[in-house]
Amino acid sequence: MDKRTPLYENHVELGGKMVIFGGFEMPVQYPAGVIKEHMAVREAVGIFDVSHMGELIMEGPDALNELNRVLTNDFTNMQVGRIRYSVICNENGGCVDDLIVYKLNENVYMLVVNAANTDKDREWIKSQIKGDVKFSDISETVGQIAVQGPKSKELMTKLVGDEALLPEKYYWFTPHVKINGVDCLISQTGYTGSFGYEVYTPAEGVKTVWEALIAAGDEFGLLPCGLGARDTLRLEAGMPLYGHEMNDEITPLEADLGFGVKMAKEDFIGKAAMEAKGEPKVARVGIKVTGRGIAREHCDIYLPGVEAAIGQTTSGTHCPYMGYAVAMGYVPKENSEVGTKLEIDVRGRRVEAEIVPLPFYKR
Repeated sequence: MDKRTPLYENHVELGGKMVIFGGFEMPVQYPAGVIKEHMAVREAVGIFDVSHMGELIMEGPDALNELNRVLTNDFTNMQVGRIRYSVICNENGGCVDDLIVYKLNENVYMLVVNAANTDKDREWIKSQIKGDVKFSDISETVGQIAVQGPKSKELMTKLVGDEALLPEKYYWFTPHVKINGVDCLISQTGYTGSFGYEVYTPAEGVKTVWEALIAAGDEFGLLPCGLGARDTLRLEAGMPLYGHEMNDEITPLEADLGFGVKMAKEDFIGKAAMEAKGEPKVARVGIKVTGRGIAREHCDIYLPGVEAAIGQTTSGTHCPYMGYAVAMGYVPKENSEVGTKLEIDVRGRRVEAEIVPLPFYKR
């Protein structure tokens, strides 16, 4: 049985085209369409229902030690009110998932995981943790809205009444901020590459906050946005997606996620396997399609004039803001230099492309 977020009726009323994603009925787009939704997030403000995401709580005297052992990043010097990106690895160094960790209090952490992987991640972490830790899944009690775009601060300030109540730095959060009487945790985070916030509410309060955003948003050019724009935005921003740029075989070092992996830590699950593998032999690269065509996932990548493919794309689309088609994919390290000319097999036809720096879009 597929689930619905508390905002399902709101999406239907707004004309959302509903699809199944991660076990939830979610809007893929609204009547304005993916391109307009994408541009709203780049130039004004867009809001997304992300209540399908998973929230797990790890708390207790051994919570820090367990986080450091189960996840790749180092949380030792993390302050309350801070957020940190990390990867969950298996024993072979492959990616179980990526996630962000909120330090709510001393010895209390919230792990926010991808919707489609919530059950898998919860069971994996539960099977690995030891010591004096309480581990719980609070996903069904939490609503979440992403407010993204250059005008998101103006919109949020209008709702909370004082800009000082909003987190002032990226990857910081402010708890207990009221929006129309609903107690919210507001973080300066997002999955679009634009400036923005993510608002966590009690599940029963998320509808009130969503409707307040919609009511206040007209003067800022607000559009509700669906999964389609979420994907084009994250790809334009060069952000990896589990099941595309990450999977159980690819290590975070191969996926260019080394900033979230602290090999200097004493130990963590997957560290020994990554050390044994040595320097990555493949690289995740950004590809600009310079010929006519749009590369999607699982397109073979070639060097010009060479018969055998050297890699495959993992995601691809036409980026509305950049105005051209891009893709991400994996190629051998020796062929990963920016400026390298490539050809992508698009429906049986080789299309010219070249490696460019990631991210494609940077605010």
